[in-house]
Amino acid sequence: MTATPQIPANAPFSEDQRAWLNGYLAGLFSGSNSPTPPAASTSRGSLLFLYGSQSGSSEGLARKFGKLAKKQGFETKVSGLEAFASMDISKESRIAIITSTYGDGEMPDNAQPFWDYIKNGSAPKLDHLEFSVLALGDRNYTLFCEAGRLIDERLAALGAKRIQDRCDCDVDYDQPAAAWFDSLLGSFGGASAEAEEPEPEESGYTKTNPYPATLKTNLVLNGAGSSKETRHFEILLDAPGLEYEVGDALGVMPTNCPDFVSEILAAAGLDGEEPVKDAQGVEHSLRLSLTRRLDLKPFIEKLPAHGISAEELCKPLRNLQPRLYSISSSLKAHPGEVHLTVGMVRYELEGLARKGVCSTFLADRVSGNDKVPVFIHKSPSFRLPADSTKPVIMVGPGTGIAPFRAFLHERRAIGATGKNWLFFGDQRADCDFLYREELLAMQKDGHLTEFHAAFSRDQAEKIYVQHRMIENANELWNWFQEGASFYVCGDAKRMAKDVDAALHQVAEIAGGLDAEQATAFVNQLKIEKRYLRDVY
Repeated sequence: MTATPQIPANAPFSEDQRAWLNGYLAGLFSGSNSPTPPAASTSRGSLLFLYGSQSGSSEGLARKFGKLAKKQGFETKVSGLEAFASMDISKESRIAIITSTYGDGEMPDNAQPFWDYIKNGSAPKLDHLEFSVLALGDRNYTLFCEAGRLIDERLAALGAKRIQDRCDCDVDYDQPAAAWFDSLLGSFGGASAEAEEPEPEESGYTKTNPYPATLKTNLVLNGAGSSKETRHFEILLDAPGLEYEVGDALGVMPTNCPDFVSEILAAAGLDGEEPVKDAQGVEHSLRLSLTRRLDLKPFIEKLPAHGISAEELCKPLRNLQPRLYSISSSLKAHPGEVHLTVGMVRYELEGLARKGVCSTFLADRVSGNDKVPVFIHKSPSFRLPADSTKPVIMVGPGTGIAPFRAFLHERRAIGATGKNWLFFGDQRADCDFLYREELLAMQKDGHLTEFHAAFSRDQAEKIYVQHRMIENANELWNWFQEGASFYVCGDAKRMAKDVDAALHQVAEIAGGLDAEQATAFVNQLKIEKRYLRDVY
């Protein structure tokens, strides 16, 4: 039998490459007609992906990269940061953290307990650990990628070795995230993912391939005298690959208002026919680019200087991004449809009319045979409890009612026996009570076990949903003892923070906990995925 050759130790290969080649040669010289190289996973080692995710983007990337790393031979695990309490981090040697930032520099909900732990002075040293952080954010916010920055710097301060520099991504994160992942694999001894066979095309419709849907219904929900304009939209989903679950969001790719585009062109002294190239080098007219391709936010407050060239006008502009709206329907209750509950953005700025891009696209600019480009954005971190006998508590003022209308429709459709409690708020009961007839009917027939509304302008002293929570602290505490899940949807800047503070107060008032114990209780709800938020 021919002796199996070995790759010399001084050959220009890494240790991993040499081990793989020696295994391959062993198979080749063993007499087998079809030598099979040994799995690379025997030599790549472990790689743990942890994600902090509010809307699902970080989780989606973590799962995608975990799968690709596994194909490279790494023993990969993917988990949310909320699971850190059940992990033995001393047994991990390499971690990759992918986290978004939400609101004004805040941690995603599932990352908050982890951050509270590692920022504490009693956190353990992590000298044994190699890590890298991928941070997702939005440059429109002052504290861009703040959550990722804080975690990255704290891990390094605890002694962990930064094997790959942190990558801070804006809303167009696909390419920089892929480059970060390739560099990460290289740092850990893997090959570039670009060298692999390409992944099969994702089935269904995506933000780069939206479905041209038909807008079926466009209704104003507010009554006469309201200072708000909230609309109910129903969109037909009559194509395969457009299934959604309650808790998911619908991505809508809008176009900019043509009147605003004309205003910008007039200010710059351009006619709109000037040719400009996109990132791929494809040429379009300036007017088409401003209408369909570019984000015009920089011009809302200040129009361009007269005499600027078309290229100079477009250079600082980001690509126009889809808007994500919480879905307010259940496919089981409304087959082939998706419903949205959207607040219109219309205002004046220094005497000039301004409007929200996507809300007014749906309300004003889609008509006749016009199509609405849409896709489903999965939100795996905002789901009803798997056990339908468990109670759910939902806090959704204003358009925050959207996912909870979907939850209630879904729970009825599947025959869930768990109790349902809704806190809803808005300005005035007579004109801002969204879905009044539906909700009161659900309350009457017992599907909505508890329903508390707060209309802030109906009395001298403003009353909000968090006040209703405090008023019902004892009953809320009883529901938590029964295993209730707690959901919040709506404004992140004020409402969500006030509701969170009220939740701590409920634990102190009704549970008899001190402030530290109340914080531990709330964090435990997050770890158990019983405190979930869809906030914006």
